[in-house]
Amino acid sequence: MSRMNEYRVLIETAMNEFLKESDQPYNVLIQAMRYSAMNAGKRIRPILTLEFCRIHGGMVQDALPFAAALEMIHCYSLIHDDLPCMDDDDLRRGKPSCHKQFDEATALLAGDALLTKAFQVASESSLADKDPKAAIACIQALSKFAGVDGMIGGQVLDLSMEGKSLEVTPEALSQMHELKTGALIEAACTMGTLAAGKTGEAVALAAEYGRNLGLAFQLVDDILDVTGSEALLGKPIGSDEEQEKTTFITLFGLDKTKELAEEYTKRALEIADSYADCDFLHQLTEQLLSRDH
Repeated sequence: MSRMNEYRVLIETAMNEFLKESDQPYNVLIQAMRYSAMNAGKRIRPILTLEFCRIHGGMVQDALPFAAALEMIHCYSLIHDDLPCMDDDDLRRGKPSCHKQFDEATALLAGDALLTKAFQVASESSLADKDPKAAIACIQALSKFAGVDGMIGGQVLDLSMEGKSLEVTPEALSQMHELKTGALIEAACTMGTLAAGKTGEAVALAAEYGRNLGLAFQLVDDILDVTGSEALLGKPIGSDEEQEKTTFITLFGLDKTKELAEEYTKRALEIADSYADCDFLHQLTEQLLSRDH
């Protein structure tokens, strides 16, 4: 998919520029930020931001700072997720977690710094001069989906469910994942649409696509934690069970979880196919269902 490669080059170039090393005595912090943010992730969220901007007739460059900001927030969340006080994971994407490569305090601050840098990058975007209302709407969406009503709220729910699989309902589990995993994917689609100058129903439809894709994405994650390869995932498999986390497989079993992943993907595909020139989005949606890492 040549567009995938084009988007990745744009994102990697932007991230590299926004996270330049310096000659300041705190450069070790920037090194830790770069270690986690430039660690060859799939970049699915920023790619969706760019694609939803393009699909809606916008300029991809207008969405690029918001895409990079979103990826910084995603990477900060992974740093914090891996800390001993959270999931206590030693590996991330096949490399030592940030707190293992550096130390816990530096990793904590690197996450904080990525979060803060994200909003600096978003607020300094060229779209702020070109279409201030659209830029503000993007920043508001990023704040909402990354915060207590989004990803962080979902993380709190996730922690509250550990070791309580018999008490967790399917509705509660879905809500947790809609927030923890789905919120940033929903943010990606929403911001791309807003960056193209769209509002109202266009934004609502993009958000619905993101919610369905987010749930399908998490379902596949749950499946891979049981059936996947540690070499491909870049982290140990079976960690959910070891940490007594409640997953879709805990509640429904493997076969039903696969069915649910297909159902949410089908709804996302229906929305994707409603757009003109939707081939790339359709292929990306299907690939995320069949991914092995």
